[in-house]
Amino acid sequence: MAEATFKLCKTEFVYEQKFHTLQQLQYELDDYVNWLNNFRIHSSLNYLTPAEVRENRP
Repeated sequence: MAEATFKLCKTEFVYEQKFHTLQQLQYELDDYVNWLNNFRIHSSLNYLTPAEVRENRP
């Protein structure tokens, strides 16, 4: 699972960006992780976001 997550991060985030400072990288990575968890739907989660899955746990 971790390998798939890192691959996704690299293909959707790292390869698309050029970072000029460490602070820019930190800001952009935080924004990407927020988007990944709260807005991007995942087919393995029945096309829900991870945040929606957590909200619906019993």
